Amino acid sequence: MSEYVGLDVSLEETSVCILDAAGAITFEGKVLSEPSAIEALLKQRAPKALKVGLETGPTSTWLWHELRAAGVPVICIDAR
Repeated sequence: MSEYVGLDVSLEETSVCILDAAGAITFEGKVLSEPSAIEALLKQRAPKALKVGLETGPTSTWLWHELRAAGVPVICIDAR
């Protein structure tokens, strides 16, 4: 089943929301704002994620590059 992930990144922690293809929430939680921690959570909770969205911010470039290098289908969204 397809999954979609939203990341709300802050300096310490990242809030994670995972939706299934029908739009139902399958997971809500927090993880350290480190690429390896985010990647581990995604592998465990959303191994079939089609898109992982994160908002532009101070750490978005670093996270985007690190997650992309790990094979995560990440996109960066400008909220403005």
